[in-house]
Order: sequence, then C-alpha cells, then structure tokens
Amino acid sequence: MWSKYHMLTTSVPPSLSPSVHKRKLFQRMQPWIVIFSASLFFFFEFMQVNMFNAIDSSLYKAFHLKDATELGQLSACYMYANVLFLFPAGMILDRYSTRLIITLSMFVCVACAFLFSFTTALWQAEVCRLLTGVAGSFCLLSCVRFASRWFSARQMALVIGLIVTFAMIGGMIAQTPFTKLTELYGWRNTLRLDALSGLFMLAIIIIFVRDYPPGTKAFFEEQQAALERIGFWHALKKVISNSQNWLGGAFISLINLPIFLLGSTWGGWYLVQTQHLSAMDASYVISMIFFGMIIGSPTIGWMSDKLGQRKIPMIIGAITSIAVILIIMYWPSPSLYTLLILFFMLGYVVSSQILGYPLIAESNSAILTGAAEGLASMLIMAGGFFIPLFPKLLDLDWNHQMHHNVPLYSLFDYHIAFLIMPLAFVIALICASLIHETHCRALEETSSDDSLEMKLAQDSMMLR
Repeated sequence: MWSKYHMLTTSVPPSLSPSVHKRKLFQRMQPWIVIFSASLFFFFEFMQVNMFNAIDSSLYKAFHLKDATELGQLSACYMYANVLFLFPAGMILDRYSTRLIITLSMFVCVACAFLFSFTTALWQAEVCRLLTGVAGSFCLLSCVRFASRWFSARQMALVIGLIVTFAMIGGMIAQTPFTKLTELYGWRNTLRLDALSGLFMLAIIIIFVRDYPPGTKAFFEEQQAALERIGFWHALKKVISNSQNWLGGAFISLINLPIFLLGSTWGGWYLVQTQHLSAMDASYVISMIFFGMIIGSPTIGWMSDKLGQRKIPMIIGAITSIAVILIIMYWPSPSLYTLLILFFMLGYVVSSQILGYPLIAESNSAILTGAAEGLASMLIMAGGFFIPLFPKLLDLDWNHQMHHNVPLYSLFDYHIAFLIMPLAFVIALICASLIHETHCRALEETSSDDSLEMKLAQDSMMLR
C-alpha cells in the first residue's frame, strides 16, 4: 500500500527544463532534508541528557549536594518524566500533527535549558529537568514517525541508524566541548550557549519539516480516519498485546545502559577517580562511546537491511556487548589509548540497539506506529531508573572519603555498580532470542488481507 505513494516522491522522469529538474531534485532530497531537520531535536535532546558529565562537579558545588545519590536524582528527573510520558506521547503523535508537536516540544526544551542556567536551588533545577523530560519524550518518536512516512520499510534501519548517529554527535558535543566551555565560561554561561544553539535548530525545524510527502495527504488522512474508527482502547490493546513491542523495547533499553550510565553521568567520575585521567582526557574517552555509535548505527542498520534480518544481528550485538563491558571492567591498568579503543568498541557494539526500532515499526500496523514506538520507548527510557541505582550501589561500600568536596570512590565500588551492565546485556540476549524475525518487511506487506486497517476495524466491531 505504501509503495505506490512512496514512488510518487522518488520516481523522477526526464525533465524538460532546468526549473522542472530542480523541482524533481528537491523531491528526491526532501525526505532526507525532513529527516535530518527533525533529527536536530534528537541531537539537541541528547546534549541535554549527556551534559552532566561535563558539569556534574559544578552542579555538586553550586547546589551544595551531600552525596552522589542527590546528583543522581537530579540527573534522573529527566528520566522520570520521560518514562511516564512516552506512551501518551506515542498516542498523541498518532492523532495530531507531528510537525506541530515537534515544534512545541523543542521550544519547551530550549526554554528549560535557558531557565536551568538561572536556577539557584535544587528544586528549581529538578523542575527544569522534569519539563525537559516531558518535552523530550517526543524527540525520537517523532523522528521514527517521519521515517515511516517518508521512507520505505526496507530503508528503515539505515534511516533510524542515521538518526541515532545524529543524536550521538550531540552526545559527543556534550562531552569535551561542554567540558571546555564549562572550564572557560562556567556552567551557567555554557547552558545559555546551549539554549542559543537550540533556538537556531528550532528555526530549521520550522522551515524544513513537513508532516508527509507531497501527494500523500489523502492517504495519511485515511489512516487517521481508520485509527479513529478503531478507537483508542482497541488500538491500545493491539499495541500492548504485541510481544514484539515488549521484547524490542526491553532489548533497546538494556543494551542502551552504557549511554545512560557512562555517557550521561558517571563515566567521567569513573575514569578520573580509578584510571587517574584528567577531566579533559576522561571526556575524550567518554566521547568514544558516542563516536562508536556514530560509526556503528548506520553500518549495522545498513547490514541488517542488506541481510533482510533483524534477529541475528541483535543477538550478535548482545553477545559482543557482554564481552566488551567485561574487558573494560577487568583490564588491568589500561592506558589512555587502550581506554579510547575499548570505549569506541563499546559504543560500536551497543549501536545494535537501533535495530529494535525498525523491528517494532515492522511488527505493527502503520497507523499504530506512534503508539507502538511509544510503548517501546517507555521501556527504553525506563533504563534511566538505573541512573539513581548506580550511585546507591557506589555508596554501598563507600568509606565517605571526599576530595575537593566531591565523593571519592574506589575501583571496587565502581565494579559493584558496573555489574548492572553485563547482567542487563544477558537479559537483552534472552529478549533477542525470543523475538520473531520480520525479514525487514512491513506488517502490511506480510498480511494476507487486503487491508490491515479494515481487519483492525472489523476486530473492533466484533468487540462491541
């Protein structure tokens, strides 16, 4: 069904004039322009999630925090709001203009980044993080929604891989550049520059992002009408009862843990306190996680599309993730270069998580994409609850030693907390083993009925 509409935006007959040629060229490029413009929201949001590695010590002193647990709670405020709002966000995206939602959400995130720079009390900072988490619940979901509208199912893994790559660049910028800016101008001015860059990205989103390809408005309006006929509760039941959504979401969440734990908050402290790196060198090492994902996300996505398989690459990704994190944990006295390589490898292998997104999209009707990805993303961001658990494990055997008003932890303390990751990867391996292979085909392509929407509507009528 989708293919004939997709052809409208990709087929380019020979042009008879330069103006026609330019118009056809723009039609070919427009899907990529839309996707990369929308991805700026994900890019900006990943900067907000991962900036704590650069400013954690400054926040610790500015808000007079007592221990790592309080810093973990501040960082986790984003995750609390994000997890609670992700599933409703998916349902909202299925029913309203994605362009309007992404614009409003980006504006809230930019405003909160600016307001955060003026906070003087911990509760004020927590409110800003909570609001950023609510608005940020739309960032990846909206990108997946645009990808499912502007590209065919066979391209989904590559496109989502590139979207995630874009976000990882944001994560890298939140490391060394943010650390340098914080050293030069302080954390408050750094956040104001951050908000200014977000305002520029918001302008690009407003200018270039469109809800759907030209000539397909009637098609997507019919999808919207079909969704209304199905009804909210029946759509909810279809999404919740699909085991693919739960397994895919759990896989992504568990494999994504190094990004939450090492990339966003605790990686810098671990490297400075146990490997005796400078804050700048530690930021370089943490950046390698994101660089690994920048390389791994599109290449693994492309290979999965080429092979026509999701399950086997996901299993391989989980196994290699277990191996790499254990090497990082128990390599005796690694050099800076060894750490750079190991953290790059970690980023590369955990980028296999991106295969969960097309798997979920392919396992649900197109009209339920937002709700399905919302449920999965709720599971994914639930991994953020490990952020406050990590410092609690650090504090278990802590001797309460302080250095420059910052807690000082031993290698043994970090090893206890690090055990979260290999255990999570083992569970992810089990999830990947239970997943049903989609062979990179949309559900509509594999349905024996003329219309899956009609089938869903009939099911709904029977329930009544």
